[in-house]
Amino acid sequence: MTLRKIIHIDMDAFYASVEQRDDPALRGRPVAVGSAQARGVVAAASYEARAFGVRSAMASVTAQRRCPALVFVPPRFDVYRAVSQQIRAIFADYTDLIEPLSLDEAYLDVTEDRLGIGSATAIATQIRARIKADTGLTASAGVSYNKFIAKLASDQNKPDGLCVIRPAQGPAFVAALPVKRFHGVGPVTAAKMERLGIRTGADLRDRSLNELTRHFGSSAGYFHRAAHGEDDRPVRPDRPLKSVGAERTFDRDLTDEADLLLALELVIDAAWTRIARAGAAGRTLTLKAKFADFRVIARSRTLALPLSDKGQIAETGQSLLRSLLPVSQGIRLLGLTLSGFRTDQPRQEAVQPPLDFDKGEAG
Repeated sequence: MTLRKIIHIDMDAFYASVEQRDDPALRGRPVAVGSAQARGVVAAASYEARAFGVRSAMASVTAQRRCPALVFVPPRFDVYRAVSQQIRAIFADYTDLIEPLSLDEAYLDVTEDRLGIGSATAIATQIRARIKADTGLTASAGVSYNKFIAKLASDQNKPDGLCVIRPAQGPAFVAALPVKRFHGVGPVTAAKMERLGIRTGADLRDRSLNELTRHFGSSAGYFHRAAHGEDDRPVRPDRPLKSVGAERTFDRDLTDEADLLLALELVIDAAWTRIARAGAAGRTLTLKAKFADFRVIARSRTLALPLSDKGQIAETGQSLLRSLLPVSQGIRLLGLTLSGFRTDQPRQEAVQPPLDFDKGEAG
């Protein structure tokens, strides 16, 4: 396995923190970025709001019920993009190997940093300090020898925290974590693992690859490597965003139009949260439907102008769903994906040499 020095930077409650920074009246108050309307959804929540259980992708009415003092502010994506560009300019002072995941998080490979600092921990400390000085915002960082653990580490001491996991510590760190925290383990997979008695990284590590393959198919290899603290994916600079969306599997197969449209609302909310987080605007919306017999049908629509509004996405998604109706067989899964971004371009592959950790500081 190739060892690298990887930093994962994750801004703390990014959208909500920008709003609190720009409006002193919001500081210290529970803030939700989104719409307070009956069918609105929370795009981001401040830490004051999270203390009441308010989370992104939550229905606004639920958020208000949990936190009656919640203040809703409309999103300002142009501002968030501008701040994100400031932050990425800071990253570029240290390395060319930067892989943005969204407006508020990115991987950095600093195995060979531009300033010759040599310590990923020192670089992460400097970056966090510069972000605070230049933007007035806080960021958390995870430092490790691969992307999987660096991302887990950045969430370990939030907000405004730093966590360093060196190669000798990686397997034990992963073993102690609940599997639901693993990137790639969503609620459905986590529930399945729970039924199989897999609750922690240690539980997952103790299962053979053959057993995991029987239950999780093509994802088994990733889960097996992750449970052992292994991840050989390189940081890919200038990796273009090709698509963003969400899908949901239902507890029962649905055939009624009203039930399907209601279920689609959940998918729209989840997809919009991810679209807004990525600051994405695309021209093509694709609806995916999986039937009870696991047959999959997809319907797409490409518009003249990019879709960047939740209402437009909802209207187009509902139209695509209605084009499938009526259905003779129940639908067990719906997905919605936005693509056709103006920033599409060929991916540039990052070439990264191996690192001997005995010759330098691991973190």
